[in-house]
Amino acid sequence: MKHNFKNLKIWTLAMEIASDVHNLCLDFPKNEVYGLVSQMNRAAVSMPSNIAEGSNRENTHFKHYLNISLGSSFELQTQLLIALQNKYITQEKTIEIENKIIEFQKMTTGFISKLG
Repeated sequence: MKHNFKNLKIWTLAMEIASDVHNLCLDFPKNEVYGLVSQMNRAAVSMPSNIAEGSNRENTHFKHYLNISLGSSFELQTQLLIALQNKYITQEKTIEIENKIIEFQKMTTGFISKLG
């Protein structure tokens, strides 16, 4: 069964997270542009991108892409915590975005289970 990725709540949430991360990284120090900023944006963009790419495939292959997206979310979560540790972001901003990432992880795990 093929899925229209634009109608998936996980894709919508992943797009929101990608936008949040992009905006968040605008205030990072310039020396992090090719480091943490680049890695965080790549991980954030990977989340909705893999959902979109896998949505046009059979469920077995779609699950593979969803798992890649899920992996990127854990990568992003870690990078977010590194940004906090380096004092690039506030505790409040970290909690706000981390909560969205955790919600994404729960929703995506549930969606993978439903695909069978």
